[in-house]
Amino acid sequence: MHHLTTKQILIHKYKGLSHWEETDLLAVEEPLEIRLEFGPIAKRKSQNISITMRTPGADEDLATGFLFTEGIVRQASDIYSVKVWGENMVMVSLQPDFDFDIKKLERHFYTSSSCGVCGKASMDAVKVAVTDSFSNNKSDWEINPEIIYALPDTLRQAQSTFDATGGLHACAIFDLQGNLLALREDVGRHNALDKLIGHYLQQGMIPLDQHILLLSGRASFELLQKAAMAGIRFVCAVGAPSSLAVETAETFGITLIGFLREGRFNVYSGLRVLRGLRNVERVEG
Repeated sequence: MHHLTTKQILIHKYKGLSHWEETDLLAVEEPLEIRLEFGPIAKRKSQNISITMRTPGADEDLATGFLFTEGIVRQASDIYSVKVWGENMVMVSLQPDFDFDIKKLERHFYTSSSCGVCGKASMDAVKVAVTDSFSNNKSDWEINPEIIYALPDTLRQAQSTFDATGGLHACAIFDLQGNLLALREDVGRHNALDKLIGHYLQQGMIPLDQHILLLSGRASFELLQKAAMAGIRFVCAVGAPSSLAVETAETFGITLIGFLREGRFNVYSGLRVLRGLRNVERVEG
């Protein structure tokens, strides 16, 4: 099914004492209902677990990534099928023999493009889920900074919808040589990352512990939590990290880089070794 990610409208523009009409492109935002089917063959149950405001497209990835980063499924084989119903609903069917705890659905999720943390589990619950999923490897990275500097430009060249509207967040996965492997865009930064993780989950490529995740905006707690769930150990953000994002990165041994733009970046966690750099003593209060 072809999804429209942009919509053209007529707007009035003002500059100084002049005004005129012209067309403008907007990023499309529509609700997606994620429903879950579970239980034995003879006693299947269906329940709505999320309504999220998203940019249409890659809805199967979004649904599976959401289930994974929420800790409902652990691997692609837990899922029997993923089906798109109409334009704004996805049904995810779990394997009949999957040991699913109905209590996980007692809290309904409502997620908007401006708030991706509503109703999420506590930090302690995240720690348990991540610890159960992957080993906590806090090894330092050794990488040429020129590779890191080049990531934002590579991402922008691949962001077609952002170029048209300026209204989408992007998440991208690179290999350690700086090659772009996958990219997802969405009006919600948390949705973009769920789409990306869902894609790799279905490919059986989780954990992504030998890859770089690039965020087009800020690095929030929720994005670091989702990265940790997917075993990602290297996160770069064009914008600023929050304090809890830094704490989360330190907790799970994630290298976290912020303000990656115009040939510079800040390291907030990890990454003690960079090849080919000279050290300049400059520590200011």
